[in-house]
Amino acid sequence: MTISWRDRPVGIVGLGLIGGSLGLDLRQRGIDVRALVHRPSTAERARQRGLADQVDTDPAVLQPCGLVVLALPLDQLLEPPAALVAALPAGAVLTDVGSVKAPVLERWRQGPWRFVASHPMAGTAQAGVEAGVAGLFAGRPWVATPAADTDPSALQQVRELAELVGARWLCCDANQHDRAVALISHMPVLVSAALLEAADVEADGATAQLARQLASSGFADTSRIGGGNPALGTLMARHNRDAVLAALGRYRQHIEALEQLVQQQRWGELEQRLSRCQQLRPEFLPPATAMEPPGPPAADGRR
Repeated sequence: MTISWRDRPVGIVGLGLIGGSLGLDLRQRGIDVRALVHRPSTAERARQRGLADQVDTDPAVLQPCGLVVLALPLDQLLEPPAALVAALPAGAVLTDVGSVKAPVLERWRQGPWRFVASHPMAGTAQAGVEAGVAGLFAGRPWVATPAADTDPSALQQVRELAELVGARWLCCDANQHDRAVALISHMPVLVSAALLEAADVEADGATAQLARQLASSGFADTSRIGGGNPALGTLMARHNRDAVLAALGRYRQHIEALEQLVQQQRWGELEQRLSRCQQLRPEFLPPATAMEPPGPPAADGRR
């Protein structure tokens, strides 16, 4: 008789934004969650927040688990502590939440576990044990990048986990995933950071100060991810370097083309391009968001 993953505890390694949010969602649905963290202070705060049923710094906490989620930063996924690797239950389904898939899949596909490379496309600007929130994955994509030798039953179990917390399940090739997220996640972090630096206007302190006073929701929206976790942004660029560079090259071509239209005062062509972008944007938004009209401007016309 096959034992369902729901009949055994789910293990989570790391209780930051993704791991903590997953723990909250699973516990709300009656799943026993066992979590491994690095620091005793983190373990204590995680217990206070109710992120897991058991939280420990001893990897042995994972032993009863039938499914383990590695909610670790990319550098730790690619060079995991030896004690963690040794403690992972043999035969368990193992998955990760890293935003770069090809190198992670290569690192973990061989072992006494059944590994499924996956990536929930959900997040906020917060990090650490205080960041976890219930409902983070609802309606958001959760993409798996199975290899040819990925165990189909393990893939199905990770799918059930993702769908249990309300995520939309997708599957694709690992390299294709990495190229796609470079375009819609990794490159935008750097573009948003450049926007913040450009608006800082260091050579003109008065203008920089006025810009800060005038900034409203439009600037907040476009600069949000550039003001996020710097370690995470660096890891994404480092471990998905080729795809990020290709995406930045494409962006540079388009920003230069727009700059040329402004320089040459080709206003009709500029409006045409902006009109196309207006029509294009809903294709990149979740279904519910795409249906929402833009919010009303502020009293002074700002968004």
